[in-house]
Amino acid sequence: MGDEKGMTRKLLECSLSDKLCVVQEHQYEIIIIPTLLVGVFLILLGVILWLFIREQRAQQQSSGLRGIAPMPPSRSLSWEAAGHGESVFVPLKETSLESLLQTTTHALTKLQVPREQLSDILEKIYNGSYATIYRTKMYTGDPAKPKSVVLKALKEPAGLQEVQDFLGRIQFYQYLGKHKNLVQLEGCCTEELPLYMVLEDVAQGDLLSFLWTCRRDVMTMEGLLYDLTEKQVYYIGKQVLSALAFLQDKQLFHGDVAARNILIQCDLTAKLCGLGLAYEVYTQGALSSTHTVPLKWLAPERLLLRPADIRGDIWSFGILLYEMVTLGAPPYPEVPPTNILQHLQRRKIMKRPSSCTHTMLSMCERLSLIWGNTTDKVPDLEELIIWMRRYLKHENQHKV
Repeated sequence: MGDEKGMTRKLLECSLSDKLCVVQEHQYEIIIIPTLLVGVFLILLGVILWLFIREQRAQQQSSGLRGIAPMPPSRSLSWEAAGHGESVFVPLKETSLESLLQTTTHALTKLQVPREQLSDILEKIYNGSYATIYRTKMYTGDPAKPKSVVLKALKEPAGLQEVQDFLGRIQFYQYLGKHKNLVQLEGCCTEELPLYMVLEDVAQGDLLSFLWTCRRDVMTMEGLLYDLTEKQVYYIGKQVLSALAFLQDKQLFHGDVAARNILIQCDLTAKLCGLGLAYEVYTQGALSSTHTVPLKWLAPERLLLRPADIRGDIWSFGILLYEMVTLGAPPYPEVPPTNILQHLQRRKIMKRPSSCTHTMLSMCERLSLIWGNTTDKVPDLEELIIWMRRYLKHENQHKV
């Protein structure tokens, strides 16, 4: 040991009495050891990152994108589940717009509508953020007969993500299938841009506008009865519940039950529309925070940003009954929308409308806190449908 220290001092060219050599003697240890530790840390960090990236790539290659729109992990839906007999995989990051349209057009062969069957005369109904909605004629059959339809056209220019989302909505309608109380998909045009979704036309319009018209001093207008009775309220309500039960069977919920999202035919057949939130549940497994719903139609758990489910639709159905009984009046008229959660937490309820009979009030009180339910027990859809059928059999023609 003494020889080694002496050799070190000799290499440093200092005498035995030089104290600075003690510092210089350990200088190499102070520099080299931390440097080695940092180097080992960086190597380990690089290995960990490499393993993480390799695992992510392996998961993407094994799962991919099922169908046209991304599916929630709990569903694994594909074109085969929709009754097409084959699965379609369209990885978004590895395809062009042309190949995407080619693949999906082949999968949607049975729904394709030749563009020449659609009239060039378009009546604009609504101009949305991503699509414009028109009313037009579709000529089908032999000889060709005109049929009024609603045409939803994807706005241009549209990127790959917008095109995939639009095609995903067509896939969603196809997955849902047909139900008499849901707006039906008539077909699509997806072989080239612009993309069209052809929907059933319910010419009488939405229920909210219908209720407002019922306030006028008229009995009929354009062949439609505008003298709404309580029995007809039950009739419309039962149809809405039937559509919600259909969605529930597919593990879906609507998320925005309101008079504005119900279309009415001349015979008072109700068609539930506005399925944007249900589509989000189908593709993502949950609701996004970007889709806004008027606060006064939301259940307390939705206002508290808790996970949504069918119980929220049942709550909103109670609001819908209030809309129908009052011929389109907004709920909680005395409460600002920003104060509605505090209002509900204090267990305050709406005043009974003058046109609401004791029979309807007794049913509404079982629905939610808006009518005075103090048990916090919300009935399920089957119970509500049974109640509606019972009231339909015994209810008179009392006007609302």
